Amino acid sequence: MIPAVGVLGLLGLLAALGLAVASLRFRVEVDPRVEQIEGVLPGVNCGACGYAGCSALAQALVEGEAAPTACIPGGGDVAQAVAGILGVDAGETVQRVAVVHCKGSPDVAPDRGRYAGIPDCRAATLVGGGPKRCAYGCMGLGSCERACPFDAIHVGPDRLAHVDREKCTGCGACVEACPKRIIDLVPADRLVYIRCTNPHRGKAVKAVCSVGCIGCRRCEKTCPFGAISLDRDLARIDPEKCTSCGLCATVCPTSTIDDLVEVRHRARIDEDACIGCTKCAKVCPVDAIAGERKQPHRVDPEKCIACSQCTEACPVNAIHEGEPLVRGQGEAA
Repeated sequence: MIPAVGVLGLLGLLAALGLAVASLRFRVEVDPRVEQIEGVLPGVNCGACGYAGCSALAQALVEGEAAPTACIPGGGDVAQAVAGILGVDAGETVQRVAVVHCKGSPDVAPDRGRYAGIPDCRAATLVGGGPKRCAYGCMGLGSCERACPFDAIHVGPDRLAHVDREKCTGCGACVEACPKRIIDLVPADRLVYIRCTNPHRGKAVKAVCSVGCIGCRRCEKTCPFGAISLDRDLARIDPEKCTSCGLCATVCPTSTIDDLVEVRHRARIDEDACIGCTKCAKVCPVDAIAGERKQPHRVDPEKCIACSQCTEACPVNAIHEGEPLVRGQGEAA
């Protein structure tokens, strides 16, 4: 008995020594910055960065395979923290939010039948394209809601998905979850949206939804910045050109365009601070600013559309908020 126990003890000792040698020989050095970066990442493992999770992203950042701005939910603060650990420039971060491009609640976009299957948008799409008459409409079965790791999107009583802009991080999980492809990510500072993705002609759209885009081109002709164009018969906004002036929403005959700006203010020039550089007049799309060079300029309140282009162009911060802009009856504020 004693010899057997001794042999087993010796074998255990040899195995332990073997493991110790192997751990030293095959040890993988871990860069301490990986743990530091993991500590500043949100830790939600949403996959918006394109990696399997926050740990994988941290490794990629240290190895130089990802940019400090790769963590979309983290935004600018996380990008700056990561850049500080890596000793690099963070670069520019554009915060984005999700937008559901559909206003087709049942009262304006009725169903063509009753769906009684699995409460999942992908499953419903497999059954004849879904229950809605509009093939491009939100079915309201909550696939996007369940996919969101930040509780930022919910299906309301109107059976439409609604985004909580305060919670949305722009991770894109809802975009991937939507089989209709009606959810998009746009810059957070853009507040005017075309809430339709139906590309068909006006008559076909009106047959399935009374608030869909009919391709009338009124918004395109009204936009002073050339930010709206038609893709087939569907109006689309270029977020790089859009200033959220809201003029397009005021002329849309079907109320397809949403304008989330509650109050706009006309421009007001501080004549004591104005140096007469004419930059404001040059960028004004409606010729609402006039004045001689090197002389104080003035704003015509009847023409001003409160687009804020002059404010951004002024090199001496001489342009401020003036009187609130009140548009006509039935128009967006």
